[in-house]
Amino acid sequence: MSDELARVDAAAEALRPLALGARYAVVLGSGLSGLADALEAPRALPFDAVPHVPAPGVAGHGGTFVAGRLAGVPVVLMRGRVHAYEGHDAATVVRPLRALARLGVPRFVLTNAAGGIRDDLAPGALLRIEDHLNLTRMDPGVGLADGPLGPRFADLTGMYDPTLGAALDALAAARGDGLHRGVYAGLLGPSYETPAEVRMLGRLGADVVGMSTVLEAIALRRMGRPVIGVSLVTNAAAGRPGARLDHDDVQRVAAASGVRLGALLAAFVEAHP
Repeated sequence: MSDELARVDAAAEALRPLALGARYAVVLGSGLSGLADALEAPRALPFDAVPHVPAPGVAGHGGTFVAGRLAGVPVVLMRGRVHAYEGHDAATVVRPLRALARLGVPRFVLTNAAGGIRDDLAPGALLRIEDHLNLTRMDPGVGLADGPLGPRFADLTGMYDPTLGAALDALAAARGDGLHRGVYAGLLGPSYETPAEVRMLGRLGADVVGMSTVLEAIALRRMGRPVIGVSLVTNAAAGRPGARLDHDDVQRVAAASGVRLGALLAAFVEAHP
C-alpha cells in the first residue's frame, strides 16, 4: 500500500460513520456553506478531527463535514475546503474527496465562487462547469502508479459528467433558474489575476476563473466518480467592467446568491436520488 493510500484510508475510517449510505458528497465553496443549514438530522465532524485532513485557513471555509438528509436524500457536505495556495500539496487538497470515494459515495458536486470573464456573467450568475483549464501546475496523480486511487494516465474526457450535467440543465430550465455553461480556469492563487492574465484566459477559452475545484475533479475522475461542477460568479474578473476584487465582497455575494444555488441543488438531489 502506498503512503498516500494509507493516509486516505485512515481519513476514510474517521469519516465512515458520516458517509456510509450517502448518495452525494457536496463541496461548498467560499461563502456557500449555508446549504448545510438545510440538512435534516445533521451530524458534524471538524476537518481536523479526521487524520491527515487539515483545517482550512481561509475565511468563508468553515472546515466541517456535515452529514444528513437533503430533501430526504442522504448526503455528506464539506463545509469548506483546503487550497493549494495555503501551502498544501495536491494530495492533501484532494484527500477528503478520495476518502469519501473510497467509502463508496457514488456522486460528487463541486461548487466554488469564481470571477466572471465572459461578458454575460454578472455577479450572482450560476455556471455549470462543462470542462476546465488546470493552470495550477499541479496534478493529484503525481507520484502514484496504477492502483485504488486510479490509473497513472487518466483520460479526463467527460470529467464533468455530461449526463448528470444535462439533467441539472433541464431541472434549472424547468424551475426558471438561469444556469449558464462554460469552462472554469483553475489557477494556484492566492493573488487575483491581472487584467492581462484575464484577457489571456478568455482567449484560451475560459469563462470563469478561480483557485479551487480542478484538482478535486481530476482526483475523482481518476477514481471513476461522476462529478457535477457549479460556479457562482461573485465578481467580474480583473480588467472587466465593474471589477472589484476583495475576498469580503466574494463572501457577501456568495452568501446572498448561494441561497438560489442551494435550492437548485436540493431540488436536483431530490429528483435524482
